[in-house]
Parts: sequence; structure tokens; C-alpha cells
Amino acid sequence: MKTKALRVHAPGGPDVLRYEEIEVEAPGPGQALVRHGAIGVNFIDCYHRSGLYPIPLPAIVGSEGAGRVEAVGDGVAEVAPGDRVAYAGVIGAYADVRLIDAAKLVRLPDGIDEKTAAAAMLKG
Repeated sequence: MKTKALRVHAPGGPDVLRYEEIEVEAPGPGQALVRHGAIGVNFIDCYHRSGLYPIPLPAIVGSEGAGRVEAVGDGVAEVAPGDRVAYAGVIGAYADVRLIDAAKLVRLPDGIDEKTAAAAMLKG
């Protein structure tokens, strides 16, 4: 499936962020496909983008998000399609849709909206 993401191809300031179409594959074993409703923005995202904390490039930065599970791969029991979830500590949040290890996801209770969950998972 095609989606949009902010990617970094070289270290630098905000001007190195490129809004691009990317391909996201179907979830593999142990993975979930999550459509973001909200993502967090933290200093570590800036450090990754600037090269202060080097990461392999090109990269999609962002370490926390919240959204809804669209699909799961084989062996996933932690979450199911339709579940509202959040996560932290897994780079790649600056995308509309992403694959993530399902074991990293936390199901959201009804009283917590996605914006609050994304902001609370990793304080920067």
C-alpha cells in the first residue's frame, strides 16, 4: 500500500524533511499495520534529523504515536484490527501508516484520546 511520510535523506535542519510517498508492505509475523491519528514531536526527533544522534538514512523519524490497527500479521494476539493503540521508542512515526512490532503497542482505554496518548508516551 502507498502512504505519505516525512523522510530525512541527509542530516540538517527542518528543510531536509521531505514529504514523500512510500510503500508499506502487509504486516509480517508479529507485526501490526497502524494508521496514525496523532504522533508526538520530541527533541530526539530533531537530534535524529540533524545527525546529532545518527541513524541510517533515508529514515522516517519520530519515536511515538497513536492510532488504529488496520491489519495484523500471523501470530499477533496482543492487538486486533480496529483497536486503538499507542507506542513509544520505535523510530518511524512521521508517517500516515506504519508497520510496528505488535508487542510494542499498548491498547488505549476509551477515556484517552489519540492526541493525549501520543504526547504522553515519551516526554521530550
